[in-house]
Amino acid sequence: MSPGAGERLRRPRGRRPRKVLLGGMLGLAIGALGLAVSAPEKVLQAEFARQRWLAGAEQTEVQAAGHRWSVLEAGFDAPDAAARPLLVLVHGFVGSKENWLPLMRELGKTHRLVAPDLPGWGDSERIAGEDYGPLAQMRRLAAFLDTLPGKPDLIVGHSMGGQIVGLLAAREPQRVQRIALMSAAGVTFNENAFANAVLSGENPYEVRNRTDLKRFLNIVFADPPFVPWPADEALVRRRRADAAFEQEVLQSIGRGPEALLLEQELGAIQAPALLLWCKDDKVIDVSAADTFRRGLRHSTTVLLSGCGHMPLMAQPRQVGEAMAAFLGLQFNDVLRRE
Repeated sequence: MSPGAGERLRRPRGRRPRKVLLGGMLGLAIGALGLAVSAPEKVLQAEFARQRWLAGAEQTEVQAAGHRWSVLEAGFDAPDAAARPLLVLVHGFVGSKENWLPLMRELGKTHRLVAPDLPGWGDSERIAGEDYGPLAQMRRLAAFLDTLPGKPDLIVGHSMGGQIVGLLAAREPQRVQRIALMSAAGVTFNENAFANAVLSGENPYEVRNRTDLKRFLNIVFADPPFVPWPADEALVRRRRADAAFEQEVLQSIGRGPEALLLEQELGAIQAPALLLWCKDDKVIDVSAADTFRRGLRHSTTVLLSGCGHMPLMAQPRQVGEAMAAFLGLQFNDVLRRE
């Protein structure tokens, strides 16, 4: 018996959706590939958005010191937010506010966290001809603190950010309760290859291609993370565009007259300080922690193993525990975490 009209219609209905679905998936895949090739930055931004969601962080903007600042915030929407400690997180050289997202994921449920892109870096405004050395950034950071809902319980600075936070504590002590200096610049330490390269006029962090990116990651991480394509291409494009700016800032923080200014002013810092280092830091040798300790009035030292210059990303749980403990410690205590 020949099939009726109803049967002829039923057979295509069973096949067409799969063809449409496969065609749609193929179209999406081709579109995603095209986006990755033409705009890898959008893929990187999508990854940052995912990390913000995991950390419960929101991105906002403020105006301070004549600049537009891009800022990440977490922990402000909780019912008990007003009672939570307020932490300000200041990134390092070639860093950004996104460097803090792993730590914000650890501390966002118990603390209020504010992580800005310093002017000139990341998504914050950069103005041609302006000075973005440590003293100028210290003054801008002081102005940024005035935009916050209260005086921070702890101001954390990583690398160059530690240099800036240290100068703030020395010159604007009324703004600071406690500080954490993580792998911080601004003082002398045992000679290493990175310091020798900086003093000779090089930028060991310079990234102009993917090979440079891998080399950079091997410098700052003891166990470098894998950065897949096209995120690696987006990072390379950012860093290549910033090469001249990086060299200018490095001259100020690493070689110029302000490079070791913080070491000269350590005695003026009244705030209790947490000194947090990885013992395998190939950028700012762990001996810098001893320089800080000798010059500071009150300090607590925490040393971590198995990480390099980026403990905030490599060991966020241990860093979060150290900061939470520091907020409740007697400040003459000295901790050693092996």
